[in-house]
Parts: sequence; structure tokens; C-alpha cells
Amino acid sequence: MENIEKFQYDNRITRAFGVAAFAWSLVGMLVGLILALQLLFPALNFSQGGFSLLTYGRLRPLHTNAVIFAFVGNGMFMGIYYSLQRLLKARMFSDRLSWIHFWGWQVVILCAAYTLPMGLTTSSEYAELIWPVDLLITLVWVIFGVNMFGTIFKRRETHLYVAVWFYIATWVTVAVLHIVRSLEFPVTLTSSYPIFSGVQDALVQWWYAHNAVAFFLTTPYLGLMYYYLPKAANRPVYSYKLSIIHFWALIFIYIWAGPHHLLYTSMPDWVQSLGTVFSIMLIAPSWGGMLNGLLTLRGAWDRVRQDAVLKFMVVAITAYGMATFEGPMLSIKSVNAISHFTDWTIAHVHVGALGWNGFLTFGVLYWLWPRMFRTKLYSEKLANFHFWIGTLGIVFYAIPLYWAGWTQALMWKEFTPEGTLAWGNFLDTIKQIIPMYAIRAIGGTLFFTGAVAGVYNLVKTARQGNFLANEDAEAPARPKKMALAPSDGYWHRWIERRPLQMLLWSTVLISIGGIIQIIPMVFIESQVPKISTVKPYSPLELVGRDLYIREGCVGCHSQMVRPFRSETERYGEYSKSGEYIYDRPFLWGSKRTGPDLWREGQKYPDSWHYNHMIDPRSMSPGSMMPPYPHLATNVMNLKDLPAKIRVLRQLGTPYPEGYENEVLPAVRKQANQIAANLKDQGVEDTELSNKEMVAIIAYLQRLGTDIKLQNTAEKR
Repeated sequence: MENIEKFQYDNRITRAFGVAAFAWSLVGMLVGLILALQLLFPALNFSQGGFSLLTYGRLRPLHTNAVIFAFVGNGMFMGIYYSLQRLLKARMFSDRLSWIHFWGWQVVILCAAYTLPMGLTTSSEYAELIWPVDLLITLVWVIFGVNMFGTIFKRRETHLYVAVWFYIATWVTVAVLHIVRSLEFPVTLTSSYPIFSGVQDALVQWWYAHNAVAFFLTTPYLGLMYYYLPKAANRPVYSYKLSIIHFWALIFIYIWAGPHHLLYTSMPDWVQSLGTVFSIMLIAPSWGGMLNGLLTLRGAWDRVRQDAVLKFMVVAITAYGMATFEGPMLSIKSVNAISHFTDWTIAHVHVGALGWNGFLTFGVLYWLWPRMFRTKLYSEKLANFHFWIGTLGIVFYAIPLYWAGWTQALMWKEFTPEGTLAWGNFLDTIKQIIPMYAIRAIGGTLFFTGAVAGVYNLVKTARQGNFLANEDAEAPARPKKMALAPSDGYWHRWIERRPLQMLLWSTVLISIGGIIQIIPMVFIESQVPKISTVKPYSPLELVGRDLYIREGCVGCHSQMVRPFRSETERYGEYSKSGEYIYDRPFLWGSKRTGPDLWREGQKYPDSWHYNHMIDPRSMSPGSMMPPYPHLATNVMNLKDLPAKIRVLRQLGTPYPEGYENEVLPAVRKQANQIAANLKDQGVEDTELSNKEMVAIIAYLQRLGTDIKLQNTAEKR
């Protein structure tokens, strides 16, 4: 007779992460809505009075981090802590570790909420947080891993269900991605330089960023899908065999796909081709998972029409299928030539973020809350209202941006019969898509309204119920030999009962793609041919570059001229990999809300840049760019400049030995020259030689001037 053990599940930690998820959802979405409105009404940047904390460039990384790591991250942990205990028939390994994990994660989020508006950023997409926060993330992630694997090892259930596989792969892959992307050399408590530069940094960044989407926004949510969808539908998963293929194929193929973000750039062709091939292959396991989810509902579609939870989940899985079809399509070079740097990419990302992650999180919340609070959902009507207004929000958000993206690409590439650019003024392309931006803001408002209704519904549900902190459970005692060979004859049972082997093989599979792509780029010198005329930035230009990063200019401007006739006619000579060897970090950008800047140097007099920073619309009527008058009043901070020069030399930048002792005179000399130029060109402010304005001008005037430029001129 089996020995039945009684124990309790911990619902308090699930509730804590759930509360954090729906609270941060409102913050992240509100910031996103503000950003959408800032593109329509530049005055909402509130920078005219010298207040720069709420400008578009400062808020954009706050929005992405709040949605990804605060909203989705807390939602992920909520779903894992609840499901893991029940799948393993065990309470979490340590209640104390659970709470250290929870509060540590909230501290990480609060650090991001402070540092990013302050301009303390690395500028790397989805990895903007400064190095002390990176260390805290590492510590919190290790604590989560110890707690998760401790629970797995003390489990009473022999077999590891498919959801647990996805949790394991998530933990190990995010750890690897975070460590490699965070390889940086600290300069001060708030600044550092990555060990990789230029093309190498770009490859590492998009290997990280694409797979952060894969293994933070996708694999854990697939684990949640495999647990909560069958629970909500009260039906078994459609195909266990398909889940096996889905898991192993997905984690192996996904890790190779990052370079599809770098098509037509200065990245070597072999890396681009690998990214394209594996991205196209990725549709097979992705759609296998989507179909496995949707077919689980076979015979239950009548319930879907009535049940708000299932509605959220069905749309979430459908959005996952749409995004994972579109991703491989955008990886085809001919399609990418149209989509990249346009709003098409923004639409694609938000179908995944709002539809897949957002709707699945709310679906799980609506399923969990009544069970943990032992009551009915406060209002089914309100839940259905949330669903429909949220769905309309996604439609009104995505479709206008698809339209805007296609409009941008076609206008950028259009030539007259005489062979000149039909839209030589970049701002003409911006003016055409302003109505689409307005509709996008309406869509964001609808989605945010739905989120507010959802939070209200969950709060009222909690208030009318009685929370069950420790849920009684019982299960047969843990077998003495947990991983005995299976008696059912299925070979895959062997690894599914051995978490360490699952961890090991997951690590091997996710490492192969990164090793094959990154190692040659780092250690084979011929992959990035050097150009003799390319020199390191001067000290003042380095200060200006740091200001460019601080203000988030990379969020709107690219620094990569692709080898298309339309781009070389508009901007100048296409970019070469050797031009970026001293760029730490690389600043190629992902989106052109403004024109590319890589050939900006020496195109305009210093006074043009001064006036453009003070009031962008005085030089570019119709511009969406925020004004930066504080650059003309803030005194340059040169305290850390010698240390930065020293660190860059240690990383391989050929500054002479002892040059850090000469940087201040060099800064003063170049700054005085720019200040004199501004005075000669009619700028009335005569006290600029020690202001941040001269540094940002020095940097902009340097861009792309290390090689001979073609005699092309852009009419703005």
C-alpha cells in the first residue's frame, strides 16, 4: 500500500507575483501610451524648461523594461510558482528563497525605474541596465534557479511534465544570455564599456536580444500554455509527442536566429545567412506548439464562446502563431529590405507582446484569482469587456503601424523617372504616417483601458473572497529511486525523469548556435577588416557619444547605411565593418523615426546642430524630435573621462600610454574651437565652451568621416 503524504502548496508567493504583474502592467502600458502621444505632440516631452527625465529617448527603454521584465516577468514567475508545485506534488523548496526572489526582482525593477529616466543606460536593447543592476539580476536569477531545482529534486511526481522542461530551458538559457551580454568593464559605479566592439558587439547584442524574446517571453509562456490551457479547458493536451518535438526543436533552432536583425548591415554574409536559414526553420516548431495548443480545445469551442479565460488564451496562442509566422518571413532578405528600420517591426513586436504575453498573462490571472481566493470572478461581463476592448486595442495598434511601415519603406525607396529620390526630404515620410500614429495611440488607449478594467475586476474578486494561503494537498511519498528506467517502453521517459540531464542537454543545444556564430567573429581577425584611416574618438567626441547614449538618441536614429541605392543616394557611402571597431557599444539602432546619422559628420555647420538641439522644428519643420535646451546649460562632467580613456585602452583602443593625463587640455582645445565656430556663425550664446552642447556637436560632426564620403547631399 502506497504511503500517502500530506503537505501544503504555498499560494502567497503566487499572489505576490500576481499583484506585482497587474500593478506593473498599468505602469508599463501607461508609459507606452505617453510615448505614443509624444510622437504626435512633441511638447509632451516637457523638455523646454530643461527638464529632460521624461523625453522620448529616456522613457522608451523604461517602457520596454517595464513591460518585459516587470509585467511579463512577474506574470511568468506567478504562473511558474503555482504550476510547478502542483506538477511536482511538492511545496517550493524554500519559502525564504521564494520571498528573496520576489523582493529582489522588485528591487531590480525599481532600480530600472530610477536609472533609465536618469539616462544611466548601456543603450543595448533589452539590456540597458547598468552593471551593478546586472549583478543584482544575476543573484536573483540564481536564487530562483536554486529554489526551482530544489523543488524538482524533492518532488513526489516521478515524471517531469512538458511545462517543467520549458521552465528548465528558460532558466539556463536566460542565465547564459545574461552572462555573455553583461561581459563589460566597469569604469564607475554607473558606467562601463562592453568587452566587444562594433560588429562583434552587434552580433552579441542581437544574439542576446532575439533570444531574450525567445527564452524570456516565449519558452516560459509556452510552459504556462501547456499547464493552464488544459486546466482551463478541462481537457488533456492534444499531443504529447508533438510537445516533445516542439520543445527540443524550438530550443535548438531559436538560438541561431539572432542575426536576422542584422541583414544588409556590415555583418559578414555567412552570419546573416545562418540567421536567415534558422529563422525560416523556426516556423515548424513554433507552429507545432501553436497547433498543439489550439487543438487541445477540440470539442470545447462552445465553452470558448462563453468563457473569458479561454477567449484570452485562444487569442494569445493565435497571436503567438501570427508573430512566429511573421518573424521567419521578416528574416527573408527581400522582405527585410522593406521592413527593417520601419514601423512594421514595431507592429510585429507588439502583436507578440500585447497578444501573446499580455493576453496569456491576463487569462492565467483570471483563472488563478478565483481559485486562490475561493470565490467566483467578480464580473464575467467585465472580463469579457476587457477581452473585447483589449482585442480592439491590438487591432487598432498593429494595423496602422503595418500601414506606416509599408508607407515608410516605399517612400524611402521611391525614385523619380529622372533617377532622383522622389522624397529627398526625410520629414516628408514622417508627415505621411502621422495619422497612423494617431490611430496607434487610440489602440494603445483601448488596450490600457482594458488592463485597468482587468485590474479592477481582480481586486474586487480578491475583496469578495477568502484567500487560501496554504492549500492542503496529498500525494504518494517520493520514491527512493526517482529515475528508474521506465516500464512503459518510451525512450523519452528516460530524460524526462532526470532534471540534471534535462538541464545538461538543454545547455548543450542552446550553446551550439551561439558558439558557432560568436567565436569566429571574436577570434578570427579577418572577419572585421581594419581600415587605416579609422581612428579612435577624441576625448570631447567620446563625451558627446556618452551624451548621445544618455539621451536615448539610438531609439530614433540609426547609424548604419545599408548597401541600397536609395540609402547611398540619401545618406552617402554605405557602412563598412571596419568603421565601427572603436564603437563601444555599437549604435546601429533598430528604428528610423529620424534619418540615419552615420554620414552626418561635416554635412552642416555647427550652428545648424546647435539650433536643431535647441528647437528641432526651427531647422526641420514638422520634426517629432524633442528639444534639448539643457545641453546648452549643463556643464560637461569630465571627472570620469581619464578613467574611461584608461579602460578603453585596456580593451584595445589605441590611445597612447598616459593619454588619460592629457585629455582635459585636448577637450578644452576642441571645445573652444567649436564655441568659436558657433560665435562666428551667429549663435548669441557665448558661454558654450564648457557646456554639453559642444560635446554632442563634436560627436555628430565626427560621424562617418573616417572614410572618404561620396559627393551626395541630403535635402531635409
